[in-house]
Amino acid sequence: MAFINEDFILYNDTARELYEAVKDLPIVDYHNHLDPKAIYENCGYNNISEVWLSGDHYKWRAMRANGVPEEKITGSAEPYEKFLAWADTVQNCIGNPLYHWTHLELKRYFDIEETMSKDTAPAIWEKANAVLSTPDFTVQRLLERQNVKVLCTTDDPADSLEWHKKIKEAGISFSVYPSFRPGNVLDIEKPGFAEYMKRLGEAADVEIFDIDSLMEALLKRLDFFMEMGCRVTDHSLETGFYEPATKDEVNDILKRRLEGAGFSEGSLKNDSQQKEDSLTALDGARFRGYVLRELGRAYAKRGLVMQLHIGAIRNNSTRMFEKLGVDSGFDSLNDFNYAPQLSALLDSMDLTDELPKTILYCLNPKDMRMLAAMAGNYQGNDRGIRGKVQLGAAWWFCDHLRGMEDQLDALADVGLISTFVGMLTDSRSFLSFPRHEYFRRILCNKIGTWVEAGQYPKDMDYLVKMVRGICYNNAMEYFGFPED
Repeated sequence: MAFINEDFILYNDTARELYEAVKDLPIVDYHNHLDPKAIYENCGYNNISEVWLSGDHYKWRAMRANGVPEEKITGSAEPYEKFLAWADTVQNCIGNPLYHWTHLELKRYFDIEETMSKDTAPAIWEKANAVLSTPDFTVQRLLERQNVKVLCTTDDPADSLEWHKKIKEAGISFSVYPSFRPGNVLDIEKPGFAEYMKRLGEAADVEIFDIDSLMEALLKRLDFFMEMGCRVTDHSLETGFYEPATKDEVNDILKRRLEGAGFSEGSLKNDSQQKEDSLTALDGARFRGYVLRELGRAYAKRGLVMQLHIGAIRNNSTRMFEKLGVDSGFDSLNDFNYAPQLSALLDSMDLTDELPKTILYCLNPKDMRMLAAMAGNYQGNDRGIRGKVQLGAAWWFCDHLRGMEDQLDALADVGLISTFVGMLTDSRSFLSFPRHEYFRRILCNKIGTWVEAGQYPKDMDYLVKMVRGICYNNAMEYFGFPED
């Protein structure tokens, strides 16, 4: 029997029956890092290494752990050498989601059922490359092959959205929308902040010199993004992100930063090392909190969804960062405690009923149940929004079988799993979409297990409606994506 078979991760009859009801639903991938230029240009690939290993830091991390030299990971080794190194790594990935993802991708895109190893690698290389050489394996065809209906890329407010415009005009079979991600605005401590303010100002045709002009520029860009179909925003929060502050205090922080003030060592609890002319961690949290609150109110007014991805610690290896740059596989999960900050941020918007629909993601699994409970504090609304504040899908280092099960358990324990908007890829790879199948199987098995254990009646009419909602309908309604 093939490793990826009809019953993969479906361990009881109810699970299998539920999966039959969702397996062919379209995919709504409301958060990914795909390149809109590549989508528009509809490029093909020369070999499976190019489409599989280029830019995929999940795989790079595993290959490094397997002792593969960097030359065969991100270096100039031949594509076949890199593929062989990956094949050897896959065989060592027992318990790692990469093993399941790899074989789902081989089966769904290439109809290859052999399991990956050093021994099978040469034959798989030949079979996959033969398929990739056909006209049906361009970027757009790969997405259509997985029945993708909606994609939301991740885009900077200063981006021209040139490629989104061209995609829209080209009339391809699925929708590609930008997401508004103002990370370069929130990261006030980082080098290049003042230069980025100039770039953002030029994009918005606004001279940014204080907090009012910054917010004017952001809102102008936000409205432009909405003209291009934007329905969702995204924010990566990696350090202190909310401290109460007056507008005058935030204005002073921004002006000093634009005038060249740097940040001193210290923390939110201890800013005693501040130099007279420097800014502090507390200043950073005050600035971020003010901007997030004002943006959140703007999102609520416009009916947009706010995503908060919390807890990454990036570029940990200075040596490899200097060699390879960002997004190269040297990020991990942080362990800071942020429940009071998050509560205060959400409450600052909810207080005036200006809290937008919000999705909360944690990178550290210790925060899963905290976020599930936090979401429940801010569900109340008079508009009938189901799951207004959500515990987001298992993200990054939680994005595996156990992590997805834990997220579903946490959501069901203290909230309503039935309102969940489902899975996303969070990926840079055009071969990553079988992850939606992976999630759907895990979801159906989880529900089926509860039913078979007698913890919920086997009301198949309701259960089918519920899992179809989680896998497709809830997201379409929550984000407001058009059906046509």
